[in-house]
Amino acid sequence: MVTESFKKNLKEKYGVSFHNEQLLENAFTHSSYANENPGTTNYEKLEFLGDAVLELAVSDYLYRHFPKLHEGELTRLRSNVVRTEGFSKFAIECGFPDQINLGKGEEKSGARSRKTLLEDVFEAFNGALFLDSGMPAVQHFLHLTVYPMIAEGDFDDSRDYKTELQERLQVNGPVDIKYEVIEQDETKPMFTVQLFVNGSAKTTGKGRNKKTAEQQAASQELKNIK
Repeated sequence: MVTESFKKNLKEKYGVSFHNEQLLENAFTHSSYANENPGTTNYEKLEFLGDAVLELAVSDYLYRHFPKLHEGELTRLRSNVVRTEGFSKFAIECGFPDQINLGKGEEKSGARSRKTLLEDVFEAFNGALFLDSGMPAVQHFLHLTVYPMIAEGDFDDSRDYKTELQERLQVNGPVDIKYEVIEQDETKPMFTVQLFVNGSAKTTGKGRNKKTAEQQAASQELKNIK
């Protein structure tokens, strides 16, 4: 059963409060649990709906916030966001695993930490939220969970700014390029990285991880060079 403390956290951290709490309960009910408990409803139909809701929501966000990307780049970025790895990570960050209703066999097999199952639950939750409060509520939730990571480039593999910068700087010979963490906030988390070229401090970048921060610093230096 979905706990009261979890509902409280949803409201305080994400501004999510369900009018129909049965939808919330259904979103966290695996078919194995429903089979063992007649009268309960599993999340499969909500997952079906949530998959479509998330694809539309993410597509809308990408279209509005990345006007310079062409259709192929937008499609590739969206596929990076809506893959199993991404959604399962968000499910964990939101505290979903402990709320899932599982049958005894699935519980023993470790299904609670299975990435594909966590992806399903994340989709089902957003499907339930859509039915309960509409697309604005889904978008608000995503703005607090998924979209910040998209904005920071966590899913963007279309360009490797570090490699581009290295190739640009070393066109006439070897150049010493280093990235150093100059500030780290572990509470968020957030990293600030300084780029050094031949020992000279250049641009800085920020991100949830060092890789993202380094890419941002390289991107800024490329802009300066151009």
